[in-house]
Amino acid sequence: MFTTRENNTEAPEQEVVQETIKKTKKPKRFKKPELGKNKNIILGVVLGLFIVVTAFQTTYTIQEDEYAVVQTFGSVQVVETPGFKFKIPYIQKVYKVSKASKQFAVGYDLETNQSIYKESFMITSDYNFVNVDFYFEYQITDPVKYFYASEEPEVIVKNLAQSYIRDTVGSHGVDEVLTTGKYEIQTEIKTKLQERLELEDIGIQVTNAVIQDAEVPTTEVAQAFKNVEDAKQGMETAINNANADANTRIPAANAEADKIIKDANAQKEALIAEAQGQVARFNSLYAEYVKFPLITKERMFYEAMEEVLPGMNIYITDGATQTLLPLDSFSTINTNGGE
Repeated sequence: MFTTRENNTEAPEQEVVQETIKKTKKPKRFKKPELGKNKNIILGVVLGLFIVVTAFQTTYTIQEDEYAVVQTFGSVQVVETPGFKFKIPYIQKVYKVSKASKQFAVGYDLETNQSIYKESFMITSDYNFVNVDFYFEYQITDPVKYFYASEEPEVIVKNLAQSYIRDTVGSHGVDEVLTTGKYEIQTEIKTKLQERLELEDIGIQVTNAVIQDAEVPTTEVAQAFKNVEDAKQGMETAINNANADANTRIPAANAEADKIIKDANAQKEALIAEAQGQVARFNSLYAEYVKFPLITKERMFYEAMEEVLPGMNIYITDGATQTLLPLDSFSTINTNGGE
């Protein structure tokens, strides 16, 4: 009896369990077709995205100021004409390069304009310290070499520029760096940098190199250089004033010299004429003397007395007495016509 009661109680419990299992299995039968439908939707979306991406991969556009480097496996082609272009998707790769001029700076940041002292701080040939800022412009002339000759061509250009800047500034004095030698220094740096880039052959050409700013690192040194510059300007002013004064005095001195020379020449001509006259007179007297020696001597004596006596005070004395008789009146009478 006990055993039969247990068997009767277990039968309804098994039926309940089986009924529950059936209920739990029904939803699974209905989810199978929904899962297959979602997979189809996902595949459709992926296929659509693939088609769209592939469509975008078949075309590209080049602007007026751009190059296009088209890489097809191992070969490279440069496209320069602007416009809408086609390419093989997933096989050809396109790299665009700007034709426009690019810039970089040494000694300061182009965007923030903040100084970079480790780049600008330098020493000159006369062992002075200066801060020099440089501005460079360059262009990409060969996009293939630009992409494939080096990994970081801009870094190479800037490093070379820094090297040549320090080398060139170090070969000039501080006065040249700060004042008179700026043009020569920046031209020399540009020439050296471009020659080196041609050897490196990375497809870049430097078009401009300018000293943006040059100054001494301390206020005291800056004031000293300002004083030197003021002294130089004062010297130039003094030289200009001296030249102006010289330009005024030299013509006057030349005129005075010409006058003296002309007067001397005139006096020379007069003395020569007088000497020639005296020679002619002496020759004529000598000719008369040869003919009449005694008469000529007496005439010459009288003529000499006529020239000498009017300017003399004549006294007569016997040599023993102290009485002197002046003959001024006689000489005066003779000079006045013999009165």
